[in-house]
Amino acid sequence: VQLVESGGGLVQAGGSTRLSCVVSGGTFSRFSMNWFRQAPGKEREFVAQAGRASGTTAYSDSVKGRFIISRDNLKNTVYLEMNDLKPEDTAVYFCNALEFDSGWSDNYWGQGTQVTVSS
Repeated sequence: VQLVESGGGLVQAGGSTRLSCVVSGGTFSRFSMNWFRQAPGKEREFVAQAGRASGTTAYSDSVKGRFIISRDNLKNTVYLEMNDLKPEDTAVYFCNALEFDSGWSDNYWGQGTQVTVSS
């Protein structure tokens, strides 16, 4: 399974951008798709989840109301729309695919894409 992120870059505070993550290999609809981020000197943290069930989403408190996660099972792609960006959103953003069933799970990660928000 391979995950390839794109998007991000340098954005002004208050601006918007969109990240994409294309998944190859495996069965995309079986994956819970997630975005994490890691800022310099900090631990990787959960940002958002698009569950396997249609329309199921979850967000961290820090991005709730500003970020929107969505998935397209026909394109094997998950998106993260990021709005009203703040300097504290600056981080490397990682796409994650989690497949699980009774008694087992497999976890896959992309290489990460940098988002820098300037004040």
